[in-house]
Amino acid sequence: MQIPSRIQSQLPRLVALRHELHAHPELAFEEHRTSDLVARVLDTAGIEVHRGLAGTGVVGVLRAGNSPRAIGLRADMDALPIEEENTFAHRSRHPGRMHACGHDGHTAMLLAAAEHLAATRAFEGTVYFIFQPAEEGEGGARAMIEDGLFTRFPMDAVFGLHNWPGLPVGQFAVHMGPVMAGADQFDITLRGHGAHAAMPQQARDPVLAGAALVQALQALISRECDPLDAAVLSVTRFHAGEAYNVIPAQAVLGGTVRTLRAEVQARLEAAIERVASGIAQAHGMQAQVDYRRGYPATINSRREAAFCQEVAAQVVGQAQVQTDLPPSMGAEDFAYMLQEKPGCYVWLGNGPGEGGCTLHNPRYDFNDAALPIGAAYWVRLVERWLAG
Repeated sequence: MQIPSRIQSQLPRLVALRHELHAHPELAFEEHRTSDLVARVLDTAGIEVHRGLAGTGVVGVLRAGNSPRAIGLRADMDALPIEEENTFAHRSRHPGRMHACGHDGHTAMLLAAAEHLAATRAFEGTVYFIFQPAEEGEGGARAMIEDGLFTRFPMDAVFGLHNWPGLPVGQFAVHMGPVMAGADQFDITLRGHGAHAAMPQQARDPVLAGAALVQALQALISRECDPLDAAVLSVTRFHAGEAYNVIPAQAVLGGTVRTLRAEVQARLEAAIERVASGIAQAHGMQAQVDYRRGYPATINSRREAAFCQEVAAQVVGQAQVQTDLPPSMGAEDFAYMLQEKPGCYVWLGNGPGEGGCTLHNPRYDFNDAALPIGAAYWVRLVERWLAG
């Protein structure tokens, strides 16, 4: 494993930094303390600091030589609204908030890489260190883009990284194409006619219609989608009525749709509208569908993915780079950056996902053994991409 000696020697400090971030988690667009820490570390390293993109976003700029080439490296900073159940010393000190997805580790690794690159400057060109707020469902990547990320900081490509529980520490996974799914949300309101539960013939029962609709929606995956296309449709909410003896006048269903291709996404959206309307009419009522497009699919560009496979292999060895893992049906707003620029999003092994140490779990903790590996990957990527 090729870890620069400077990063290895700084490991105790890097671990302490990660623990500091973990102990003080901040939710989407509220990462004020975190962005202060990031800006302070970058400034101390002699890196040009820009703040305010998407409110709490930070961009560090590091130049070496005269080459016009430039790349961006992105780390997310926000935490989740989860009550932490861990008891170690660096557990969250803020009730109802915790780093349950490893963004503390992502931030620490990119800061370590930035410090190393600022000290060595063994490259020709410009590196933009992108510390992004609000990845967890709030679209901080899109907000940074709308605030001028790629116009103020023009780059040829952009790269991201996420820890992956279940993948052994010391391994990477790199996908040649889709890596994370697009994620949409829907709400369906069924409006019928309420009545006494003992006199159902006087009602147009939205609960009965809703039950039929839940069943019908599940068939869309098997009958609207090609079996070779990955897609998920999950109904996760069903709200109707308050009393045992009253058939309510309205029911509201909600859920999520996950797809890897835009064509499948559009087909399922239209099918949900059609099926909801048909079920409602069959039960003598009306349906209103509110379908909201969320994060698009995260799709790596092939050239950059091949490059990242080579870089990862130089850090951990070819045998430790997985290239055949299936994509995840989870979602990631780095997708917005990959819609604007070529690039690649890789998974970094976080070790066994046992004992609750899975993403978005109240017992999750980033594996500190992965810190020098991720930092070394960032360093090697820059030195290879911006080779003199």
